Amino acid sequence: MFEQAFKNIDDILRKDAGVSNELDYVEQTSWVLFLKYLDDLERTKEKEARLAGRHYRNIIEPKYKWEAWAAPKTLEGKLDHNKALVGDDLIDFVERELFPYFKKFKAEAENPDTIEYKVGEIFGELKNKIQSGYSLREVLNIVDSLHFQTATQKHELSHLYESKIKNMGNAGRNGGEYYTPRSLIKTIVKVVNPKIGDKIYDGAVGSAGFLVEAFEYLKQDKKCALSGLLLNFPSIVGRNDGTASLDRIDSKKGYTIENCQWLHKDVNNLKWDFTQKEIIYYCKLITENQKTQEHTLEPQIEYII
Repeated sequence: MFEQAFKNIDDILRKDAGVSNELDYVEQTSWVLFLKYLDDLERTKEKEARLAGRHYRNIIEPKYKWEAWAAPKTLEGKLDHNKALVGDDLIDFVERELFPYFKKFKAEAENPDTIEYKVGEIFGELKNKIQSGYSLREVLNIVDSLHFQTATQKHELSHLYESKIKNMGNAGRNGGEYYTPRSLIKTIVKVVNPKIGDKIYDGAVGSAGFLVEAFEYLKQDKKCALSGLLLNFPSIVGRNDGTASLDRIDSKKGYTIENCQWLHKDVNNLKWDFTQKEIIYYCKLITENQKTQEHTLEPQIEYII
């Protein structure tokens, strides 16, 4: 879903006079995505606080919330075209009100560790380059359909962001030189071998690829995701002396972030081309059938003895 959305946004930006290259595509897409992500984050924190019986103070004033300026809705949940800004009105609001509002967060923040400070720092470096308010309206409508609340959604966004950086390098633009392929990240994490309780630091944290993979590595705790068997990783990269095997959860899909897991190599051989649900289903059938046969044979065995 994200991949097609990104392609559609790039197609829109290519037609805009203010956006000229891959670097601009990434930068201009990023600030819109960031504000949508921030809105989802606020909603999540608000729900968590309500469930815990606590009060949550939103950091964004009502006028500047995503639902107010980017995607006002009707009672039916559809875009309210009477309230949605478009054309010059949208560009004026973004450049004269929205960006200055978020930029001042840095000066008003209590300390550099707060999210307010980070938001202010981001918008202190940004400039809207999208000249057409109609193009921006199209981009907002696409981004409004995306959500970043689950781990899978966040991982997919991280993966696509890395792909965008890679494209910058392929286009001869600045930025691609900082791209680290996900396969290399996975290998480095295995070599470093982080353990629960360690402090994990990623100084660059561009797309948080190292942090994401370190988390996934720790989450499995060196155990097979299906059987719980302890995994041994190769002593040297490329040597086949370990029991760990990288598996696609759904064998019909590719090796993407949300579709990968570590399995014991014997379990992976057993799984082969089955999806996760299929292999679990068949294993349950085998187990239940074996239990039935054991109960059926038990009286006969006792009689023979």
